[in-house]
Amino acid sequence: MFELLPVLLIFAVLALCALSLLWWRERRRAGLLEDELARVLAQKEPRPLAPLPPLKAVLRAATRVRDEGLGEVLWSSLEDLAGWAEDAEPELRQLAARDGTLTIFFSDIEGSTALNQKLGDRSWLKVLVAHDQVVRKCATANGGHVVKSQGDGYMIAFASAEEAIRAAIGIQRALAAGPRRLRGTPITVRIGIHTGPALEKGGDLFGRNVALAARVTDQAHGGEVLVTAVTAEAAAEADDLVFEGPREVDLKGFTGGHTVVAVRWKKP
Repeated sequence: MFELLPVLLIFAVLALCALSLLWWRERRRAGLLEDELARVLAQKEPRPLAPLPPLKAVLRAATRVRDEGLGEVLWSSLEDLAGWAEDAEPELRQLAARDGTLTIFFSDIEGSTALNQKLGDRSWLKVLVAHDQVVRKCATANGGHVVKSQGDGYMIAFASAEEAIRAAIGIQRALAAGPRRLRGTPITVRIGIHTGPALEKGGDLFGRNVALAARVTDQAHGGEVLVTAVTAEAAAEADDLVFEGPREVDLKGFTGGHTVVAVRWKKP
């Protein structure tokens, strides 16, 4: 019995060394993951709206876990975190094509400042609530993601030009029919739509194409849906969408002329 003690002692020491080595390796992996997470979170530049590489997807999942207070999951293996990554992927990235292309929709109420002054704040707030319900319902029904809203204006992202145009038509028809809360205060909305790559940062969209979509909205009249030639071409396969004749416009901040077309949304 006593002769076996040295052998058992050797095995115990070897097992302890093996466990220590495994612990050190896992701690090092966790430390590297935490350092990379901190580096990514510190980035300030907008990023292209393209599908996330596997490592960044894992880091986004780790961010979510950290924010929800489940810090221990940060020490899990990359394979375990990958399951979280699919659920944590932002909706904007799911909408965008591989090169970051999506369709950007802007809208606002024509003459909103004057209408607010005429109605007073309380009545104007009721108008905004009814307007918001219409916009959000039509956007959601057509796969849109509300990027942000401010006052009476909306910025919405869509995966396709056709979905964005159909949402715009739905909004205009609903408002023209006069929702119950708006029957005493009819409003008209201007909508501008453009398709192209954009950059994403903090759930917001940036870039030349975002600005161009906003400028197209400035050119629209109340009750009009105005789209760029690029967007109209992207939705050309939808036979039931009808476009008016093209017109050339100057967009503030952009050089040269730009072709836009109006969408015919009123039923004959």
